[in-house]
Order: sequence, then C-alpha cells, then structure tokens
Amino acid sequence: NLRQYFTIIFIIRGFFVACLLSLSIYLSYFGIEIFILNTLLAVAGFYLVLKENRIVLFYTGFFIGIFWFYWIGFSFRYYGFPYLIPLMILFTAFLYGFLFWLIGLSNSPFIRALFITGLSYIHPMGFNWLVLEVTLVNSYIGIKKWQFLAFLMSIAIISDAKKYYKLLAIPLIFSALDFSYKSAPKMPNLKIYLSSPHLSQNIKWNQEYLPKIVNSNLQEIKKAIKKGYDLIILSESIFPLYLDQTPSLLNTLSKLSKDRAIVTGSLSFKDNKPYNSTYYFIDGKLTIADKVILVPFGEEIPLPKFIAKFINKIFFDGASDYATAKKPIDIRIKDYIFRNAICYEATREELYKNNPPYMIAISNNAWFTPSIEPVLQKLLLKYFSKKYNIIIFHSANMGISTIIKPTHALSFIKQK
Repeated sequence: NLRQYFTIIFIIRGFFVACLLSLSIYLSYFGIEIFILNTLLAVAGFYLVLKENRIVLFYTGFFIGIFWFYWIGFSFRYYGFPYLIPLMILFTAFLYGFLFWLIGLSNSPFIRALFITGLSYIHPMGFNWLVLEVTLVNSYIGIKKWQFLAFLMSIAIISDAKKYYKLLAIPLIFSALDFSYKSAPKMPNLKIYLSSPHLSQNIKWNQEYLPKIVNSNLQEIKKAIKKGYDLIILSESIFPLYLDQTPSLLNTLSKLSKDRAIVTGSLSFKDNKPYNSTYYFIDGKLTIADKVILVPFGEEIPLPKFIAKFINKIFFDGASDYATAKKPIDIRIKDYIFRNAICYEATREELYKNNPPYMIAISNNAWFTPSIEPVLQKLLLKYFSKKYNIIIFHSANMGISTIIKPTHALSFIKQK
C-alpha cells in the first residue's frame, strides 16, 4: 500500500536509524572519536536495520543517502549548474533508499545480515563509497568482511534466537572484536612532508592566478627542502596545467629533487588524451604515474559512449573523459616501495592489489568543500589501511593531509 510510505512514524523511525549509522562520521568531523560510543551507535543502528520493516528501511537508506552523500552534486557549482544540486541530492537519496528497501524484502535478520555485508560490493554508477563498515573504523569492532558478518550475525542471534541459543552469539562477538593479527609495516626512514594547501576551485583553473599558484608551490617546496625533508608530497593537480608540456617547470622541479624526492599532482597530455597524473621527481629523474580509476561523473561519464558524449557536451563544454593507465604503478623511493593513488582511486579495492606496504595518495577536495566529504574520505582510507595493513601518506588540497596507519582498538602485538 503506497499510503504507508507517507506514514510519519515510519519516516521518523527511518530518520532515527539513519542518524545512528551516520553520527560517527559527523562526530569525526568535529574531531570526536570515542570508541565505546561509536560501538554502541553501530550496535543500535544495525540492530534496527535487522528488525525494522521495509518502509522504515527505505527511509533509512533515503536519509543515509543525504547524510553521507549530500555533497556529490557540489561540483555543479563550477560548471554553472548549481540548481542541479538539490536534484542530485534527491536522486542519491532515492537510490540508497531503494537499496535499503531491498534489504527489507526478507524478514529474516540472518538473511538481512548477509545482504548488508554484501552491500559494499554494489557500486551504483561506479561509485563505491557506501561502505557501512566505515561506521566501525573508530570502534571496538573489526572492519574485515568476516568480522562485519560475525558482528551482524551475533546481533541477529541475540534479537531472534530463543533462550540458550542466544549463547551462540558469544564466540561471534569475540571474533568480531578489532584485534590486530600482525604488525603494521615499519615507518619509512624518511623525513616526509605532506602539503595541505587551501586553494579554492574557483581560482585554481583561472589562468590569471596560474603564475601565483606555480610560484607558491615552488616556494613551499623550497621551504621543505631547507627543513631537510627527504620526501615532499604535494596534492592532486596542485600545478593546474599540463606539466609534461611545460619543460621549464619540469627542469626546475628536477633540479630541486636532487638528493630527495618531490611528488606532485598535475595533468599530462599523451597521444591526444588528457590524464590526471602524479609526477615523481626522484634525484633529478622523472616518473609519471597516471590515474587508473576515474571519478564517476567527475572525470568520466559511466554510461554508454553516445550518452556520455551528449552529457559532456551539455554540462562540460564538450570536454572528453580523462584517459587512464591500465594498472597501478609502484614507485621506489630510497629503499621503499610506494603504491601511487590519486584521490578517489585510493578508496578502491583495485589499488591495494598485491598488498603494497606503503601508499602515496594525493587528493583535491576543493570540489566538495565545505562538507563532510574529506572526513568520509579519511575514514575510508582508515578502513583500507586496516584491511590491507598499509601505511597511507595522504596530501589533500582543502582536505585532510595526514599519515594513516593500520591501528587497531585491541592490540596485543607491539607495533614497530
């Protein structure tokens, strides 16, 4: 009955469940990371997802789509279509509302637990940021799939099993706890500088500001050199030009990289195709690492070519999608191997293939600020750091530049 979907109490209950599963993100935005609180929020939130009816679950997904992803359409501000932002918010809300409605097709909490565990494998339009395990990153519950499933199954048993069968939840709860099972990689014996610029998107690509931006970047590099940094990492596309087509600047950066490494984001142009790239200047030598996975609707249109061409013409002045590299690139700096990642792709499973010990990730969050997007990105990077036991060095423009280590809430292993 369609009328039931307009029942106020169902809408309020869906809103409440969505709040429980979103509060940890917003608390992190304000620098509040209380493990016991986040654990209790997750227990309450997922308990209700396992028990509520599918109308409530629709509104749970609807509000999660808003709370987590209201910022997705913010980039339309820079293309002259700000009026599309509320439409994008509604589209995202209904999309995730539908996914949560599907969870409610079964009344069994055990089947729901299986569906929730697999939800992160569903990538609408290639976008994979609905990883519900993110709510557990700063909690006492582990984030690996088997731990997440054990956590959900323990809640299902407690909520649905009879009498003594509830005791079966005890070993599941214990196995779901966030114990560390192996040591994290050693920190590289390098003095590492992570740039954290605040270059707004509306001036970044304005040619009038280009000389000032380039000079500011060079001055920042020189200051880091004076302070004795071995590895200097600047953010994504912080040189807003085709750096490989600018020989004088390439030469300057190569000279500055003598006896050290300078990593910076810029564009490159090869075979009549544009690339989003990371430039590695290592002791005077240059390696260019191109992006492998593009941002849906930001760097590529994940639709059939004829539709993508039409959308590019209407919204992006006829610009073509970026080209991509075939696979991730590993870079040796001194005695250490770093996996290269640019922004969105640092939150994709494909970039962690073969378990590299270190990653250099560069981002430009200016498209989506002010919003919770940089915080959600940081939590996702924490998730992948824990999952793959990797140290991530992240430099972000108008985002969160930080070193992310695979720390665990309950560790009996001495970290190096």
